[in-house]
Formats: sequence, structure tokens, C-alpha cells
Amino acid sequence: MNKFTSSIVAAVLILFALSSTIFVVDQRSHAIVFALGEVKSVISEPGLHFKLPPPFQNVMFLDKRILTIESPEADRFITAEKKNILVDTYVKWHIVEPKLYFVSFGGDEGRARDRMSQIVKAALNDEITKRTVRDVISGERDKVMQAIRSKVTEEARQIGVEIVDVRLKRVDYVEQINNSVYDRMKSERMRVANELRSTGFADSEKIRADADKQRIVILAEAYREAEQTRGVGDAQASQIYAQAFGQNPEFYKFYRSLEAYRSSFKTRNDILLVDPNSEFFKYFKTPGMAGSSSSTGKTK
Repeated sequence: MNKFTSSIVAAVLILFALSSTIFVVDQRSHAIVFALGEVKSVISEPGLHFKLPPPFQNVMFLDKRILTIESPEADRFITAEKKNILVDTYVKWHIVEPKLYFVSFGGDEGRARDRMSQIVKAALNDEITKRTVRDVISGERDKVMQAIRSKVTEEARQIGVEIVDVRLKRVDYVEQINNSVYDRMKSERMRVANELRSTGFADSEKIRADADKQRIVILAEAYREAEQTRGVGDAQASQIYAQAFGQNPEFYKFYRSLEAYRSSFKTRNDILLVDPNSEFFKYFKTPGMAGSSSSTGKTK
């Protein structure tokens, strides 16, 4: 019985010793093998591996996946205009040199996150202090992120980390300057509106002046054509009058006198102060002269 128990104990010890010499590295991890406290090797390929049992050799696993650092709250920065803004960021990173990473942080991911946050904050401060609020918010936001990524990448290599991406999640004004910013935006919009109004007024005046010019030209041309037409009509009338006068001058005088009478005595209230013996009343006194002259003209 003692032999059997001893065999079982021996087998368990052997199995335990064998299990302590075998370890598995999956695709999500790096493995650092230590020999008596010193780094002996780094294994990044997944698979089954062997080592000496403790305390001769130990293994530490580091996460190979892409990790994220998000700022717990917005950090305050000062722009080139000496105005405060709040910026939220996040960083995507992963370990590329496990040995250098272990030497830098002892494998403590919390320390690595703190160090990365400090690097990003310093790079943000350098870039934001060179730019205005408008540039950071919209105008040069992509350039800011590219510059930050370049700076952070260079420093991250020194601690065995590769930066995948750096992004500005939110850029906002500090509450104290919101009113001044809104006032400036309002004044800017008012300036643009006034410029548009003045431009529209100038265009309307130009259009109105052009329309007035065209109206004057059209009226002048119409007046010229009317005068030409009137002149032609007057010429034709004069020609007709001349022909009529040539055929019977006395009848022509009689007809013109009747027209003069009609124009002079349109209403009962018309009054003329004229000598009764005037030539004007010739055909009132001797209306038969027109007939006799007419008959005389016919006899001739």
C-alpha cells in the first residue's frame, strides 16, 4: 500500500514538473521567458513551447492586441489666441517590442497607459498653442491629428509601443468664453449679412439705372418716330390743302373760316371782342360770296 501511494505521489510530482515546463502562447499574446530573473527570450508566435521548471525559468504574457486609451475627462489647453479649450482624445496602440516594453514599465499596463497619456497631452499642447481656436475645431483639425500622431509615434518607439491612431473626439470651448465666442460669431454673421445687403443694393441701383436709361432711350426713339410720323402727316395734309386751294381758292377760304368759327364758338360762354367789320366775319355777312365765287370758278 505504501508503495502504491508513493507511486501515485511520484506520478503527480512528475506530471506537475512536466506541466510547469510547458506553456502555450496564443495569437493574442507575447511571451517573455525569464531565466533566474533575466529576460532569456521573447516569443510572439503562437504555439506550444517548453521551458525549465520554476524557479529556473518563468513566463510573463503581454497583450498583443490593439489597446485603447481614452481620456477620462476633457483636458484644458490654451490656443495661440490665449483662449482655453477642452479636448477629449483617444489613442489606439499595441506592443511591438515586448522586451523594451517590459524594461520601461515592468509589464505594468497601468504605468504604460499613464506614460502614453502624458506623451499625447504634451504633443497636443505643442500643436494647439501654435493654432487658433478655429484651426483646432475645424480649419486644420486633420493637420493637428497628423502632427500629434507623428510626435507620439516617435516617442512611443522608445518604450516598445507602436501608435496605430490618435483622434480628437471632442473640442469645445470653456464655459467662460462661450458668450464671447457666440457674440463674435453673431457679429461675423452680421458683417456678412451687411456685405450681402450692400452688394444687393448696389446691384439693384445698377439695374434700376440701366432700366431708367433704357426707358429714356425708348421714349426718345418713340418721340422721334412720332415726330417723323407727324411730320409726314402734316406734309400730306399740307399737300391735300394745297391741292384743294388750287382747285377752288374761295371754297378753301370758306371752309377754313367755318373751322375757325367752330373752334371759336364751342360753348355758349365763349366771348370774342372783335370789330364787327373785321375780315373774320366776312362769311357771316355775305355767305353767298362762297357760292358766287364757286360758280364763277366753274364758269371759268
